[in-house]
Amino acid sequence: MIKINKLEIENVKRVKAIKIEPTANGLTIIGGKNNQGKTSVLDAIAWALGGNKYKPTAAQREDSVLPPNLHIVMNNGLVVERKGKNSDLKVIDPNGEKGGQQLLNEFVEELALNLPKFMQSTSKEKAQTLLQIIGVGDQLFELERKEQEIYNRRHAIGQIADQKKKFAKEQPYYPDAPKEPISASKLIKQQQEILAKNGENQRKRDNLKNLEMQAAQVQEEIDELLKKQTIILKDLETARKSAKDLQDESTAELEASIANIEEINVKVRANLDKDKAEDDAQEYENQYRKLTSDLNNVRQAKIDLLKGANLPLPGLSVENGELTYEGKKWDCISGSDQLKIATAIIRKLNPKCGFVLLDKLEQMDLETLQEFGAWLEQEELQAIATRVSTGDECHIIIQDGYGGSAATTETIGKPTWKEGEF
Repeated sequence: MIKINKLEIENVKRVKAIKIEPTANGLTIIGGKNNQGKTSVLDAIAWALGGNKYKPTAAQREDSVLPPNLHIVMNNGLVVERKGKNSDLKVIDPNGEKGGQQLLNEFVEELALNLPKFMQSTSKEKAQTLLQIIGVGDQLFELERKEQEIYNRRHAIGQIADQKKKFAKEQPYYPDAPKEPISASKLIKQQQEILAKNGENQRKRDNLKNLEMQAAQVQEEIDELLKKQTIILKDLETARKSAKDLQDESTAELEASIANIEEINVKVRANLDKDKAEDDAQEYENQYRKLTSDLNNVRQAKIDLLKGANLPLPGLSVENGELTYEGKKWDCISGSDQLKIATAIIRKLNPKCGFVLLDKLEQMDLETLQEFGAWLEQEELQAIATRVSTGDECHIIIQDGYGGSAATTETIGKPTWKEGEF
């Protein structure tokens, strides 16, 4: 990774003359009170390495007769200068060959010079930056689209299922009612069949009576009507046998059913409606469970996708299109962790870029500052930062545009310095 070995800045914004040799790994803090030129140092570095798009509006220090002068030496031997009336860029490699902004762009990550651009972006824009790095943006987008689609379907099914359950629960039920509605015509037909059978029985009884009368008459004329008597007696015997076991059936039950048919059918229909409502509710509940399973599978696929990705920092993820860290959204992440995340993402965006510029680190207490510095050292990253402080945590103190050590800044008078010379 390419880092800054040494930088010399003269006549840029509030800076009069500064010379810094940043720590290779870890945190280099530029301290001082307000309006002393701390941020001007970072602006000068960004201008020198990032090009004229980072040039301050009023680059030359007020009241200075000499133009800005910037000199930066990188750890790969590259020397970057801006000096002269037009502050022209000059890049020289270790072999003495000259280059330009294109050479710097190969290892200078834009966000390393302009961290606020990342910090002030929306959560979704931060997530897009992360997905751009790990290369799973399209896959994650498709999974999130599918997740939302299944969730919406499941939500709709769940609402219908609840309505169906409520409707089924409110329906009356009659356990003593038949399973199917009763047909009045069917009962009447059965009644007519029984009445017809009973009529036939009555006809047979009448026939018996008639035969008995004939038998009495034949008895008187037995001699004359012997043949006829024989036939009649035979018929009589047959008739007696047929009539012996005859028994009339009652239509009382059918008559009661016919009378109560509408009441019974009301109960039957109510039971059928309740059964259907319960079946519908069960069907929608089954669909809801299936969609819940599908939703969980998609969410697990998202987790697996991000788990398998080469993330810049453990704990980083993307949920619902937004960047998260250890399950927290950006606005719930501490300021120090936000800086850690941003720094890790910058390194991942351009692995050649080994440094980052950080402004206003006074948001961190000393303990957090030490932890952040230790993390930078562990990751072999270089951070040049400003902090409103004159404490021992500062590597250099800016006072009225000049730089001095933290230990001596309180006794520093106006330095003996000639413009144009370090």
